[in-house]
Formats: sequence, C-alpha cells, structure tokens
Amino acid sequence: MQRAFDLARLGAEKAAPNPMVGAVIVYNDRIIGEGWFKEDGTSHAEVNAVASVQQKDRHLLKEATMYVSLEPCTIFGRTPPCTNLIIKEQIPKVVISTVDHTEGVNGTSQAVLEAAGCEVITQVLPQKGKNLAKIRNTFVREKRPYIILKYAQTADGFMGQPTEQIWLTNPISKRLVHKWRSEVDAILVGTNTAKIDNPKLNNRLYFGKSPTRIVLDKNGSIPKSHHLMSDNLETWIFTQKEKNIELEHKKYINTSFDAHLIKNILDELVKKRKSSLLVEGGAVVLQHFIDQHLWDECRIFTTPTHLVSGVKAPMLEGNVQQKYSILDNELTILTPKS
Repeated sequence: MQRAFDLARLGAEKAAPNPMVGAVIVYNDRIIGEGWFKEDGTSHAEVNAVASVQQKDRHLLKEATMYVSLEPCTIFGRTPPCTNLIIKEQIPKVVISTVDHTEGVNGTSQAVLEAAGCEVITQVLPQKGKNLAKIRNTFVREKRPYIILKYAQTADGFMGQPTEQIWLTNPISKRLVHKWRSEVDAILVGTNTAKIDNPKLNNRLYFGKSPTRIVLDKNGSIPKSHHLMSDNLETWIFTQKEKNIELEHKKYINTSFDAHLIKNILDELVKKRKSSLLVEGGAVVLQHFIDQHLWDECRIFTTPTHLVSGVKAPMLEGNVQQKYSILDNELTILTPKS
C-alpha cells in the first residue's frame, strides 16, 4: 500500500481535479504490475497497473492481489468503471486504503466487487489514504476547492510592514513554497500584497506548472506594469471596476466586494474545475478566510526576525499536525479544530 501511495504522488501536478491514485498488483510477494493516475482525462491507476503487466505474467492476474490507494470507481465518466476491469480480469482480491467521496462512488466499490466474487479488504493505512485524497474529496463533498492558507511571521508575530516589502523566509523555505505552487490549481493574493510586493506568484524554483493566479483589485489600482498585470501567465482579476478591454491571459471578473466575495471566488473556481487554492495573503485577506471558516490547512513559517511593529499576523486557532525545522525557519501545519 505504501508503494501505491508513492506512485499516487507522481500525479500531484496534473491529476486535479481528479484524485491522486496509485495501484500495485502483487503475486506471491512480487509486484507484477503498477500504475498511477497521470493526468486529468487519461486512464485511471488501476487500468495503468493492469496494462503494465508483462504478457508472460498475464495469467497470474487470476491469482493476484491489487492494492489501490483509493477505492476503484464504479461509475461511467470519461472512462469505464475500474471495478469492471477488475472483474473482467478476474483479480480475486483487492485491498483499498480509503473511500472516494465522488457522487455515485462513495463506498460502493466493495459491494460491487464482492458481488462478483472478489475478496475486498478496506481501511488499510486509512489516514495516509485520506491525506492523499483530501483535495479531491473536499472538492466533491464541499463543492469548493481545498483551501490552504500560507504565511510567514516573525518571532514577535508580524508579517511585515504596511508600505514596504520585507522577506522573512530563507531560500530553502522559499523553494518549498514554489513546490507547493506546482501542486495547486490556483493561488490568491489581495490588492495591497500585489501592489507592495509586486509578486510573480509563479513556480520558478521547482519543477512543474504554475497555478492560475487570482488577484483582488476592487478599484483597478494595481499598476499595469506589475508582474501580475503585464506578464503572459493566466490571471483572474476580481474587481468592482468595469473593464472594457481584456488583456491577453487576463480575465476580469466583476463582483461585489461584500460578505459574499470569497464565496463568489470559490464558486468561480469550481465552475472552472479548480480543486485547490493556495491563499498567500495579505493579512486582511487571510483573516477573511479564517473568519468565514473557509480553510482546510494552514502552513505557517515562523522566522527569528523581530519587527517590533508592523502588520500583525492573522489570529488563528487550529490543531497542530506537523512541525518542521527548515534551517532557521519553523514550519507549522495546522488544520481546523473540530
């Protein structure tokens, strides 16, 4: 099962909005086939695992066990149900880590497979399986993207100064953030962060894609010379100001900057099948998500710097899941309290 998890993570950049899934086929403690879901719209992990079995080993499928990180699908989408393939190949035993909350699947695979005479074992390393599937399951269950808040703070609780850019994290932490960018569909900042920091919000320090950039610009005040407005990366600009001219790679979305703003943003992301959102700031934007209980995970870098005064870091209570030391930075990962 751990091998299935490792394979699943190979799809981190391109699987969305589908889940990362890995599958391993074993005969007498020998792996005879394995696969993962590589990209949206392509064949599923189970299909790839069966296809990888060498011709000389095909007859062993009828005596093999398939380990899969997420339950096999039971519905027709762009591809046939994976349970159909398992039954067709007469694989006698399937071991599943956790449930796929997609409507129409959601725990049904066990009954389908058992009805066809297959032995099914579930809940193997379930917490690891749930962690792998958390983005997809949140997306289909909550009808919104999986939301990750991220910020850096000083040892005395400040994020920066209100009128100037201040770098807090070290180069290794910065590279880690770019890795995270490669693994999400969209990234969001507010107007002040866009104007003061002039960020690129792309992935240039790691391998893989850059996310769709979301920027809040209520009155159209971000200078056109800034990176978010002038480069050729996909950018959505939420604004109250009417825009008659569309810039290349820029999408203006008119919306009211009221209590429904964040919901409107999330709804737009769902319409475009964006299943994960990284919120990078600033403090006011982060606090809006916190106050509306719209977050699933928060990643906080604490640095040894002292500012004494400035922009206070958000007030956030959560359950500490993990802590890491990254040179002189401490990374804390929180999840909401139940």
